[in-house]
Amino acid sequence: MTQLLNTVQDHWAAIRPILSIRDDGDYDRAVLMLNELIDEIGTDEQHPLYDFLDTLGTVIAAYEMDHLELPAAGGAEVLAYLMEEHHLRQADLPEVGSQGVVSEILHGKRELSVRQIRALAERFGVSPAVFV
Repeated sequence: MTQLLNTVQDHWAAIRPILSIRDDGDYDRAVLMLNELIDEIGTDEQHPLYDFLDTLGTVIAAYEMDHLELPAAGGAEVLAYLMEEHHLRQADLPEVGSQGVVSEILHGKRELSVRQIRALAERFGVSPAVFV
């Protein structure tokens, strides 16, 4: 065995439980670790563990694609979720319209327009498709 393979084998026992997601318990532990890494590293690409964070994120995303089904949500539900996550009130969304317009959207009395969807996607840094 080459020196590189010997080195990898020596460290794999410690890393394998983190990078091998086989069930929901493994997934939950991996997400917890990813969140801890994000809290520690943030977006510092020079941090020594940044590549590990990136790799763990990729492994988690692969598991999610194969095992998790995202619930269907309409534009109003997505908007309500994003408002809650960002601690926003209806009046905090002038790009959508008045507080009354936002209320009508959230209560299903009005649909989001293309202009509103584009503005919200830009504000929250998401794809416009999440509102459709």
